[in-house]
Parts: sequence; structure tokens; C-alpha cells
Amino acid sequence: MPQIEKARKEGKVFQNPVFTSQKLKGGMLRLLWQNMTSKEERVPRVPLGPFKTDPAIYKTPPPSGLRITWMGHSSLLIEIDGKRILTDPVWGDRASFSSFIGPKRFFPAPLPLGDLPPLDAILLSHDHYDHLDHPTIKQLAHTTTPVFCSLGVGDIIEKWGVQKNRITELNWGDTASIGADCTLTATPSRHFSGRSLTNRNQTLWSSFVIKGSRNNIFFGADSGWFPGFKDIGDIYGPFDLTMLEIGAYGEGWPDIHMGPDHATNAHMALRGKVMMPIHWGTFNLALHAWREPVELLLELARQKNITLFLPEPGQPTTVTGAFNSNWWQ
Repeated sequence: MPQIEKARKEGKVFQNPVFTSQKLKGGMLRLLWQNMTSKEERVPRVPLGPFKTDPAIYKTPPPSGLRITWMGHSSLLIEIDGKRILTDPVWGDRASFSSFIGPKRFFPAPLPLGDLPPLDAILLSHDHYDHLDHPTIKQLAHTTTPVFCSLGVGDIIEKWGVQKNRITELNWGDTASIGADCTLTATPSRHFSGRSLTNRNQTLWSSFVIKGSRNNIFFGADSGWFPGFKDIGDIYGPFDLTMLEIGAYGEGWPDIHMGPDHATNAHMALRGKVMMPIHWGTFNLALHAWREPVELLLELARQKNITLFLPEPGQPTTVTGAFNSNWWQ
């Protein structure tokens, strides 16, 4: 049986599980030219939504024990066997260091932060702006909810006001308990970190296994394809649901994001039963059209016989098998 290896460092810098190029293929000038000349509909021409969440739904637990509310991108309210877990919460208007420039949300978060039901955990996969949002964390800092995060991310959020005794940092292979009958295990991903040009890869990036009393699920966060998905599936699978990124891919950065083809391959390697696409339809982070990831995914899922779960943003949706809201059409 393979074992999950701890993340290793060279000096101050964390290393990926396999060699990963973080250099932009073709260079920055080519990317800038492509940005200026692209004719793709990268931002919806017709505004999306509004999407609204009825918080009264959370008073009634899902019969299957598993319900997901997709708030957009990688922000999910996961209800699993009596526990509520919020992943990579980004409620701000922009995934950026500034409130004036940078990728802007296609639609507002469907539920105000103050209207969230009581949470059992907040999960932070890595420190990029589209996963770790300063204004959102500042608001959540006033709660008492435990925060679980990758190594080094705890130092960032502590500076933002989250009390140290609420923070649990995890290396790959580490397991923590979320109350009774629910465990969280950090697993490898193939990505990178850094919120500026001077701190690249000084904090860790992770995916996570979430195992409840009845359901076992995988939150992939950000990752390029790597053979380690099979190891994760062999050790911790099979999974009732995999949540895998399908957007923000590009030929210039093939190692750090998967796109729909590799994401479906990852789902199969993980031994997933149902796949939910995340990390799409919310921000303009690549050169592809905003609908392209899901349209490609639908075709690939048909070819590979994969069951998809595609809820509308903001709608708490019980996971019982195949579901397609077609919300983007």
C-alpha cells in the first residue's frame, strides 16, 4: 500500500510531489498579447444571477447526510453527516490584492457571511487570492469556528485577527478531527503558493479528504495532474463525491491546473463515484471562454461514463447521484 509523503522543503520553499514548471510557457509578452487579442467570451456578456440562498433550508439536515451549497469558484458550504464545513471562502468582489483592480466576481456571493448557519470548520487549501480572501477572513475572525489550513497559512490569518488557538495547520498526510465522527486529512496537490513576488512557495498547498460517519469526499482545491491522485484513491478512497477544479487552465501553465480532461482522469484515479466541478464560472482567470470548462466536461463525462453533480450557485443541493441544473445556459 502506498504512503502519503510529507511535503518537503528546500530552504524556505515547499516542493511539489513531482517536478512542476511554474514558468509561463511562451513568456509574459505572449500572454499579454493573447489577453489583448482574445475574442473569447471570458466574462459573461449578460450578468449572471442574482443567485440567492434560503438559509432556512439548513434547519433540516439532508437525508443522505451530504449536501453542498456552491457559493462560486472553490467556496463551498459542505454539510456532511451532521457537520458543516466552509471551504476557501471568498466573498470579496475581486480575487486580488486590491479592491479596485484584478479579476472581479461574475455574481455576488449568494448568501451574506452573516447569514451562514453555525459552522464546525473552515478549510483553507492555500494562500492565493482566489482561495484566501482578506476581507472575508477578517469577518470570519470574529467567530469561534476552528480553522484548518495548510502549513504556513495559519501565520497569515493570525495576522488578520484569527486567534491562534482556533488554527490547526496540516502537512500532507496529517489528520485532524472535526468534532466526533468526522476526520480531515491533508493530501498532496500539484500547485504553488504566494501572495507576492517575494514569497513564492513559502506556504504549503493541499487537497483534503473529508470522512464522515456515512460519507467520504475529496476536496481537490487547486492542482495540476499528477500520479499521486491514484495513491490518494488507493489509500483513502473510494469517494462518494470528488470536488475537482476544471477552470483557469491554459497552454502556458499546464502543470498547475488540470482543465476538464485531466480533472476527469483525476476523478477516476481517485475512485470517485460522483464528480462536482469547482474553480470555474466565477472569475476570469484564463484565456478560455467562461462556459468552456463545463461544456467540455459534459462531453468528457459522457465519453468516460462519469456521473456529474452540477448544482446552481447558492442552492443547497443534496448529493444522491447525477444532477445537472444547467444554470449557465
